[in-house]
Amino acid sequence: MNLYEFTLKTALPDQAIELDKIPWVPTFDGVWFKPIRFDLATGTFAHLTKITPNSAGIKRHRHTGGQVFAYTLQGQWRYLERTWVAKPGMVVYEPPGDIHTLVVDGEEEMITLFIIGGVIEYIDDDDKLILQDDVFYRMKKYADFCSQNNIPMADLCY
Repeated sequence: MNLYEFTLKTALPDQAIELDKIPWVPTFDGVWFKPIRFDLATGTFAHLTKITPNSAGIKRHRHTGGQVFAYTLQGQWRYLERTWVAKPGMVVYEPPGDIHTLVVDGEEEMITLFIIGGVIEYIDDDDKLILQDDVFYRMKKYADFCSQNNIPMADLCY
């Protein structure tokens, strides 16, 4: 068996996802996500995040168990705890354990591609856990939203 035949027998199939058929799922006031992929083996999930200007943004949180990559497509955003501002075309890397609060600057809504490994722990100012968000939490939010709105779910798991 040559390498091509072996790959066909053992590899996962590729997949092209039509993002316009995936709904924006509300998470917080003024914040939505559009899932792209759920990797159940590693706990990694990829999604677009959309946040309207002047919303509360994404509350203080910590990433555990994995790193985060973000690529800004539209608008601009920043972390209250940092001095940089992410603008279209910028890539942000967040190491595991990083704690920050995401806010949107300007008048344009922000859309950013996030690839997140592990768990997002939303915490209050006293470092008490408010909510734990991971690949299964996001899958359930997506499934519930699709069910409640009679939207067919795309197969985004592997």
